[in-house]
Amino acid sequence: MTSSRLLPAIAAGFAVAACTVGPDYERPDFAWPDTYSLEIDETGPGPIPWWTGFEDPELDTLMQAAFEENREIGAALARLDAARAIIRAERSSLFPQLDGEVSVETSGELDGDAGEDSATAAGVFAFTPDLFGRQRRAVEAARRTAQAQAAFLVDVRRLTAAAVANQYVELTRARARLDLLETSLDLQRQTLEIVQQRYEVGLSAELEVRRAEADLARTRSQRGTLDIAAADAANALAVLTGARAGVWSPPDTEEIPTYSASVDVSVPAALIRRRPDIRAAEAELAAATAEIGIETADLYPSLALPGSISADLGDAGSLGSNAVARIAAILDIPLFDAGGRRADIEAAEARAAAALADYEQTLLLALSDVETALVTIRALEARRAELLRAVEASESAFNQLNALYREGLATFIDILDAQRTLIDSREAYVNSRAELARAVIALQTALGVNHTPV
Repeated sequence: MTSSRLLPAIAAGFAVAACTVGPDYERPDFAWPDTYSLEIDETGPGPIPWWTGFEDPELDTLMQAAFEENREIGAALARLDAARAIIRAERSSLFPQLDGEVSVETSGELDGDAGEDSATAAGVFAFTPDLFGRQRRAVEAARRTAQAQAAFLVDVRRLTAAAVANQYVELTRARARLDLLETSLDLQRQTLEIVQQRYEVGLSAELEVRRAEADLARTRSQRGTLDIAAADAANALAVLTGARAGVWSPPDTEEIPTYSASVDVSVPAALIRRRPDIRAAEAELAAATAEIGIETADLYPSLALPGSISADLGDAGSLGSNAVARIAAILDIPLFDAGGRRADIEAAEARAAAALADYEQTLLLALSDVETALVTIRALEARRAELLRAVEASESAFNQLNALYREGLATFIDILDAQRTLIDSREAYVNSRAELARAVIALQTALGVNHTPV
């Protein structure tokens, strides 16, 4: 058999015998519970953005701006584009490579006599058959990595939506407390006026005036802390929406959002398809599994088929007769590397084991997030109801004691204590509303429900 027939025959034989070494990915088993420890009676209305359940146009506007301008989302999108380009690059290695070369040479005598010019064109061919699936595993690893990047992009959106909602709640909480602060200051000013009037007619001691003034000053001092909290939340929202802090104008609202829609809790096993961080962790595990096959393929021979076709361009008439074709077959057989290839396989297996542990840890954390959020919502709903009753009772007690104090039938200590209780109850109620909103955000984030704008 001539060499022109031998090389194609060798290549065809290796192609027929080609196989893919290394383990194929299979999703690990995980002992999901049948239900969560607590239940929410209602089910969700469908795949709508969860934050629309707050029915707050300002929050909706912030979310839209964040999804369009947030820099972390932009970076995640760019990383996804890069990962998809790598897939195409890895796939190209499965096909022959062809390059063209053109060379021009000139020569001449040192005494100035004219020399000779020559030009040569060549096509350089190279092909490495994927005998044991090394390149196919590389394509698989690149594809899984791109899947992980796609899930990471969705996860960045999930966490960005949660951050925007939480900062919005903090902004409205700070402003609601500032508004409550003014109400408390008005209340304390009225008490101070009453004490001063009684002191002027000899019905109260100067000590009572000083104590009323001290309470007023203590309450007034809270304004700075609340201004800082409002500015911190506003600046965080500016960054999340891709704007410059200090220049961006935050929403002009002080109403803490209340979630009025239903919540789709579903079943625990649904987290595996809804949580993007779980999908990303699984894709990374699959990519690590494919890398074992990449390293395993290095234990086996590899075949390279280089070749070229060249022609002298100096004489068009003799171009065909001067064309030369070359092709070769190079078989690389691993013989001895002091255990280097085996060590690479062990390293890849260890990375896959680490990816499996990361995947299982992500599953456990997802379940923990949901369970914690469910318990928190249940507890905060009860707390808010009790605090509302406490506010109503505190207002009634203060009004009664205030009337009795004007008549001299109650002590200043009684009125001061009732006033402090009322202020504390109102503040605690405002905080409970904000914490309940944050708990709902935490639950929606933990469940991995729709976090993409309509």
